Amino acid sequence: MAQTDGAAPTNRWTTIRHTAASAWALTRPYFVSEQRWVACGLLAAVVALNLAFVYLAVLFNQWNQVFYDSLQEKNSVVFWEQLWRFCYLAFIYIVIAVYKFYLSQLLEIRWRAWLTQQFLTRWLSGQAFYVMELARFGPAQGAQADNPDQRIQEDIGQFTAMTLGLAMGLLHAVVTLASFVGILWALSGDFGFSLGGSDYAIPGFMVWMALLYCGVGSVLTHYIGRSQIALNFQQQRLEADFRHHLVRVREYSESIALDGGADNENQRLRGRFDGVLGNFMRLLRAQKNLVWFTSFFGQAAVVFPFVVAAPRFFSGAIKLGDLMQISSAFGQVQGAMSWFVESYSSLATWRATTDRLTGFSSSLASIARAARLTPVSAAGADSGVRAEAVRVCLPDGSLMLAADGLRAMAGERVLLQGPSGSGKSSLFRTLAGIWPFASGAVQRSPDAMFIPQRPYFPNGALREALAYPDLPSRYSDAQLQQALTDAQLPALVDDLDRQAAWGQTLSGGEQQRLAIARVLLKRPAWVFADEATSALDDAAQAAVYGKLVAMTTERGGGLVSIAHRDGLAAFHTRAWVLAPASGGVGFVLSG
Repeated sequence: MAQTDGAAPTNRWTTIRHTAASAWALTRPYFVSEQRWVACGLLAAVVALNLAFVYLAVLFNQWNQVFYDSLQEKNSVVFWEQLWRFCYLAFIYIVIAVYKFYLSQLLEIRWRAWLTQQFLTRWLSGQAFYVMELARFGPAQGAQADNPDQRIQEDIGQFTAMTLGLAMGLLHAVVTLASFVGILWALSGDFGFSLGGSDYAIPGFMVWMALLYCGVGSVLTHYIGRSQIALNFQQQRLEADFRHHLVRVREYSESIALDGGADNENQRLRGRFDGVLGNFMRLLRAQKNLVWFTSFFGQAAVVFPFVVAAPRFFSGAIKLGDLMQISSAFGQVQGAMSWFVESYSSLATWRATTDRLTGFSSSLASIARAARLTPVSAAGADSGVRAEAVRVCLPDGSLMLAADGLRAMAGERVLLQGPSGSGKSSLFRTLAGIWPFASGAVQRSPDAMFIPQRPYFPNGALREALAYPDLPSRYSDAQLQQALTDAQLPALVDDLDRQAAWGQTLSGGEQQRLAIARVLLKRPAWVFADEATSALDDAAQAAVYGKLVAMTTERGGGLVSIAHRDGLAAFHTRAWVLAPASGGVGFVLSG
């Protein structure tokens, strides 16, 4: 699994290979996917345009020699010829630059779209999104990735953009180096000197100077900027935590306002932002130190070739055009060799992003493996519910409740009773097949619906909230309106197309009735209701429970409820009771 703490590796080369392997594991699937022909075609076009850029640089380098020689020799004919040559070379350069940008962005967004869909599918499959949230409170089978929303929305975009950008930059640097090193070698001439009475000559002197200059710069850049890798990783995590809490304040705005919690939330948000700010300042100081060095390195590179080649120019060994061509070639070679120096900050951010996505992918894979091994089945038992040797645990592995030999047959209505915190809702999650910390054998009718304590309603038209997760087109307006009427929501009958954030617009009681309306609309045989009417008055509770009883009886199913109010006992035929275990650990369910 990727290093997610940003700690300095004990073996740097092993870490580099691991990061490269992680990046390849995230990159390869798209280019061998069902979109491989388009992806590879776009990549080939971008590569070809980058190579064309290098070829143009070679032509411009040759142009430098002829143009500046014409100036030195005051040759107006060649001067104007070279100006026209520059015009058409510049036009070709502009065309290549435009399409290089366009095709690179097109490849990037298509790659991002494909990768986003893959991660969304994995995150939303097998209840991984649910298990990942539970992982915050316990081992959760190794699923410890934080802020999946940020990893999908931001990290994937950064990864595709930076991988493509850095890869094309590296390709450009390698091809530029291969193209110009020969030119610079030929232009450099031999550097002669005497030592110990003997004469020596170093061929391609400018090439060796460029290599020395960039080699020293790369080593110093790494030692100055290496702390940025861990700081970038931490910055992304802290930014995501801050944004996540802002979203929670918005989602729970009413509860916070009623509790008078604005000052408390302000302090909590300020504390999180202080963490963001503190890490950013440390990152800023590290970046400042690197900018000091890279700025000096870049400015010195401008005059360095003139300083080295000036003696040959003043001695008359080379002309002005040769000097300018040497400067241009040296700049290209030095720029190619300095790719690491110039890209170091981007590489640090890219590595942090790669580690975060790799950790997220590993967590999803861990959850998928664990889900296949979970021995709880929520299929079969068309006529009711059965549970054998079931153990329901907390995320930290401690036992919450045990149940054995439970039965609920067609026509029965069961009331699940027990103290608060005894695990009633977790038992429902186990019966639904979503609780990952359970073992045993569970079977229930597949024609069943669960009503949670906190129902979810997507923002949008009321008909979408009512039909969720089905498409509203599956139901007629008459069916939707009848379900609302049966759930004691006649005031909403004419609002099917009204757009709203229903989770915030409706009162608690209205939200519970809308959740029950959803069940009455879909008419399952079995209903599992978890405190589904706790916010209703007795009359409304009796009305909607009467509808649920009638529906499940007609459909040949049954009803299982969690409730603390005595009035609901009349709607049930028997009870399952949770009592403390004899050993004092957890609860035992009997029925």
